[in-house]
Amino acid sequence: MQSFDQHSNAFKTLSSIRMPKVITSIAALLILVVGAAALFVSLVPWVQTASGIGVVTALNPDDRDQDINALVSGRIDEWFVRDGSAVKRGDPIVKLSDNDPQLLDRLKAERSQVELQLEAAQSALVTAQRDNRRMTSLLADGLVSQRDTEQASLKVDDFRGRIAELNAQLNRLDVGLSRQSEQIVRAPRDGFILSVNAGDTSTYVSTGQTLARFVPDSPERVLQININGRDIALIQPGAEARIEFEGWPAVQFSGWPSVAVGTFSGKVVAVDPSAQPDGRFRVIIAEDPDAEIPWPEERFVRFGAGARAWILLETVPLGYELWRQMNAFPPTLPANTASTRSEQG
Repeated sequence: MQSFDQHSNAFKTLSSIRMPKVITSIAALLILVVGAAALFVSLVPWVQTASGIGVVTALNPDDRDQDINALVSGRIDEWFVRDGSAVKRGDPIVKLSDNDPQLLDRLKAERSQVELQLEAAQSALVTAQRDNRRMTSLLADGLVSQRDTEQASLKVDDFRGRIAELNAQLNRLDVGLSRQSEQIVRAPRDGFILSVNAGDTSTYVSTGQTLARFVPDSPERVLQININGRDIALIQPGAEARIEFEGWPAVQFSGWPSVAVGTFSGKVVAVDPSAQPDGRFRVIIAEDPDAEIPWPEERFVRFGAGARAWILLETVPLGYELWRQMNAFPPTLPANTASTRSEQG
């Protein structure tokens, strides 16, 4: 003990140095912060999510953008709409005319002629059937030969075949008349003309050629997103989702959806059973009918607008989520899924 005191007296400068109080305070503060952070990440809950980017589309295929096609070949005679025009169901869009302006009249005349031939054939069939019955009666009395009776029967069959042929020809003419009478293309339902794709008047179009793009009115909107294959097994129809629409101001905390601002609620309605060509899976999210805040009006969120969605999964401690993200592990399986797998095993 005496030796230590002697050495300490030899280093008077060293013995005079004392730890500054600010350093002691900072060290204590750091220890407190690290402890609080460790306690925070171990106790604070975090909602795991599977996110994806997609576009707004329609759930019903009839509600999506449609092509208005030419029903018959012909020349564009008159447009009744232009880009952005609002139309009602049955409103005319474009009128086509055949290159032969007299074609419709000639088809009507040919049909009238076939009708006359059909009436004549039907009358002749009635007469032939009457002769056949008479020949059969005379054959029983031995007044005519078997050959005459067979000839009368063959004549009945010939007239029946002629009538069938005329009926088929009449049906073909009716089809032609129907197609020619449908040269005015009409709107299939209420909506808007997105764009007029064909040329101006006097432009020749073929059957099936696209004339215009049509957008139905007031369809049911859904969000179509693509999800990584690592997370797709955890997503089931009915899962909740939070959606951030393009152009809509929002602040999203994926792990704390309750404090997010500007996001909207959704429900998963469909999950593709097979991957897309890029290896991702398509997920369809519809508006949650029970949500307190509905989706923005269509004028704010139009079809084709971009959006990002976070599908809510299991709730885990924040520390576990940080560890999972650093190791690129998949999200946690739902509890019911894990128990089901253990029972099957």
